[in-house]
Amino acid sequence: MEKRVAIIGAGLGGLLACKCAVSKGFKPTVFEAKDQVGGLWTQTIESTKLQIAKPYYQFSDFPWPDSVKDMFPHNSQLLDYIQSYAQHFHLLQYVKFNSEVVSIDYVGESEDEIQSYELWGGDGKAFGSKGKWNLKVHHTKEDSTKLCWQVHEAEFVILCIGRFSGLADIPEFPEGHGPEVFSGKVIHSMDYSAMDNASAANFIKGKNIVVIGSGKSAVDIAFECAQENGIEKPCTMIQRTIHWMLPDAEPWGVNFGYLFFNRFSELMVHKPGEGFFQNILAFLLTPLRWGLSKFVESYLRWKLPLKKYGMIPKCSFVDDISSCTIFFLPDKFFDEVEEGSIVLKKSKRLSFCKEGLLVDGEVDPLKADIVIFATGYRGDQKLKNIFASPNFANIIAGTPTSSVPLYRQMIHPRIPQLAVVGYAEAISNLYTFEMRCQWLSFFLDQKFQFPSVKQMENDVKMWENHMKKYAGNNMYRRACIASTQIWYNDQLCKDIGCNPRRKKGFFKDLFEPYGIADYKGLDPNS
Repeated sequence: MEKRVAIIGAGLGGLLACKCAVSKGFKPTVFEAKDQVGGLWTQTIESTKLQIAKPYYQFSDFPWPDSVKDMFPHNSQLLDYIQSYAQHFHLLQYVKFNSEVVSIDYVGESEDEIQSYELWGGDGKAFGSKGKWNLKVHHTKEDSTKLCWQVHEAEFVILCIGRFSGLADIPEFPEGHGPEVFSGKVIHSMDYSAMDNASAANFIKGKNIVVIGSGKSAVDIAFECAQENGIEKPCTMIQRTIHWMLPDAEPWGVNFGYLFFNRFSELMVHKPGEGFFQNILAFLLTPLRWGLSKFVESYLRWKLPLKKYGMIPKCSFVDDISSCTIFFLPDKFFDEVEEGSIVLKKSKRLSFCKEGLLVDGEVDPLKADIVIFATGYRGDQKLKNIFASPNFANIIAGTPTSSVPLYRQMIHPRIPQLAVVGYAEAISNLYTFEMRCQWLSFFLDQKFQFPSVKQMENDVKMWENHMKKYAGNNMYRRACIASTQIWYNDQLCKDIGCNPRRKKGFFKDLFEPYGIADYKGLDPNS
């Protein structure tokens, strides 16, 4: 009997998973809640651009078109690129649009049976279990607004639901000090991104706006408000934790890839399960890593008026890389700050009042008409909510001080016939997603077998302990592998049976930046 593969989500991860599954002879069904492919890129802030140079953010077998000249393409160009990829490889035929998967339920085996397995799924392979998944799906009919419920069956499920959409993370406030006492409007950046450009411009026009957040969305929204309203209605941006902001990708004329994204740079980083020699080498190279961080920081202090506005982060630049919190500024962002169209503030605590916000350390209220929370998403809760089984929901979410416990950042040792693509971050998520989907395609094709459940759990625990020791809980909660991307890819290559050394020559392999082009068409026989 043909094994049915269901993929939830038609963003980058879902499309890559679909293509890789098709390449192994499967006919996957991709469920997409919206009416088009592209994931979060279908709803973005108008001014948002790609956050990494396009050579590091492209499919290995589908380069950017020559018509896209900008090194950091606009979000509309990126969406066109993703949709062109889906059309070029005929992936749309596998996608069921307007089909929201509300829950998934594993049936056919008891949870006691599953927990007793010594090998994942019974035999350590993709389709080793006796059970199957039931997917409860909302289908929106094309000819009406009515919802149609259906249950779809699959032997294997790939979750590509993303962690930066769907479920907003809004801070909690004591009773009487939250948004309920505010006379204006309070929204999340998710709601703002969902507006079309004209509606968003009309929404913010002529308003006193406060943006709360310190990431890319907060900066982009503040910039748009400044361009719309100017100094007559300056936008206030309140940050709790300040991160390093980048004006370009070449500090002092040196490409970031040669500083932080080659094998040599990873020799300076401690890794899970490292041997004695690797541990000593990383320790001895610590001063060099510190020096590289200061090299970039000196450029950013020179290039941007960070000191003037009290915007120098307390953490090092390499810490922000390790937690995937660096981002590129919109062009001329600090010109708007200098002009007075954007007001930057720092505050650990704030609360609402009728007129606006009470900012820590200030006597007078900060008057506002609109407050926009750009405070991220609850990706772990979103992942948890999709499981019908309370047990699966609890074990997939990890603990309050740990991240989602996944082997190879994809497979939970105690949940059979299911993979998660797109939860753990990297600097280039497209690059990371394609690597994972290639690995997953070989696993679906049953070309290799997992270690025992106990070994998988030990591997996950080792990763947890390592990250807590060297990165701290806050960075670990983001599940970011940016500082060890090549090392991580090495593990995937070894599982597949491919040589992890992807460049010819010792020095090229050590010093040249790695990218997805180095892993194009992985094949253990080549």
